[in-house]
Formats: sequence, C-alpha cells, structure tokens
Amino acid sequence: MSPSAASASLADDLALALRLADAADAESMARFDRADLEIGQKADRSHVTAADLAAERAIREIIAAERPDDAIFGEEYGATSSAARRWIVDPIDGTANYLRGVPAWGTMIALEIDGVVSAGVVSMPAMGRRWWAASGMGAWTLAGGEPRTIAVSGVDRLDEASLSFQSIAQWRDAGHLDALLTLQGRVWRDRAYGDVWSYMLLAEGRVDIVGEFDVKEYDIAAAAAIVREAGGRFTSFEGSDSLDTLSALATNGRLHDATLDALHGRTP
Repeated sequence: MSPSAASASLADDLALALRLADAADAESMARFDRADLEIGQKADRSHVTAADLAAERAIREIIAAERPDDAIFGEEYGATSSAARRWIVDPIDGTANYLRGVPAWGTMIALEIDGVVSAGVVSMPAMGRRWWAASGMGAWTLAGGEPRTIAVSGVDRLDEASLSFQSIAQWRDAGHLDALLTLQGRVWRDRAYGDVWSYMLLAEGRVDIVGEFDVKEYDIAAAAAIVREAGGRFTSFEGSDSLDTLSALATNGRLHDATLDALHGRTP
C-alpha cells in the first residue's frame, strides 16, 4: 500500500472510531446519574455497570458490521480472534466515577495495526469533551466549538512540572510509593485528576507527567496514541514502549528521562 493510500485508509479508520464513540456516548449518557443504574461486581471485585456492557456491545456491533476481519479486545467482553488489525476498547474508563455521578469518565477506543497503536479516540460526554489522533495526523480536541489541534507543554524542568499520579493506593500496592514521594518532592505541584482525563490534560499541555499502575492495554492504548501524536512520550514505569506491562508513564517528552531517573533513584 502506498503512503497516500495508507493515510486515506487510516483516516477512514479514525472516522469510524469517532462514530464508535458516538454510539458508546449514546448508551452511557442514557444511563448516567440515574438512580436505577444496574451495578455489579466482576471476579476481581471491580465494578461494572449496565452502561459499560451496553457501550461495549454497541461498539462491537458496528465493528463486526463494518470491519468484520478485525479483531477486538475489550474490557468487558474480552478478545476475539487475533488479526493484524485490532480494536482495543474500554467502554467506560472511570466506572467508579460513573456510578457515583462524577462526570470524569470516558470511552477509550484505539486501533492497533501490526502491533502499533495507530489511532485513538477518547470521549468524555458528561464533560462535553472529546480527543482523537492518528499517526501523522496530529492530535485534536473538540469542546463545543470547532476542532483544534493540541500539543504537550514545553516545560523542561521538574521543579516547574505538574504531576498527576492517579492514586496513592496504586503506587503503594505496586511497591513504588517511595518513588512517587521522591518525584512529588521535586515537581512544582501534584494532583490526582484520575483515569483517562489525566492523559488528556497532558496532551493539551495542562499537565506534564502522569503515572499509574495496574493498567491493561484497554486502559491506556487510546491515551497513548493521543499523547504521542501530541508530542509526548508514553512508556511503562521501566521505560519500555510496550503497553502490556501493567504500568504507564506519560510525559511531555522533555521531562521523560528526568522523571525516570527520579523514580528509579538515578543520578542524571
């Protein structure tokens, strides 16, 4: 396939991903903040709602109809057969927020081609926000007006950086709370914005470092596509580019090596 043909194909895939987000939004918003929301627990004791299930079903139905040869890996219904093209889906990232009526939750949809995440969409309909990106096409957002491009910050010093660490419990349970406290002591400010929103704030240049643990590919794939296309870096806690290591570290790129050094007690 020629470069121009590949770009056209990826543009079609991104357009489909945006329509998938529309379908998921319709399902999740119809149930959001309702007193009769059905809530259950998975085997790992994490919550799942009727909205999680309905949103993923809506996404899968469209993919099955329009990309029948593509594989799907979703949080709620698992993986289909393997293929060179794989859709990675988290129907509601931030289910704990969703079931409490907190608007900071979102749908994450990514497309992986030959092992590389090539496109991603994040939609947070309760906040009226959406972000998307595809390889070579830039990163974009929509917040009520016209789409606009986004980029990570130009901050290049830890003592001027804003850190979102997701949760103390994650870092403690992973055995890295001391590393977090070391990094926290070197940055300008720290907050736990939480879940996918942290990464989108990073992609927009509003946060400079995001780190978390106990994450699956569907928790981070779409965010990784957007952060990278916005000019940032997205690796594991150890610095690997792989998304299946159960950890994530995203920065504006300029701060990545210094952040890894601080977390691992290395002298620059």
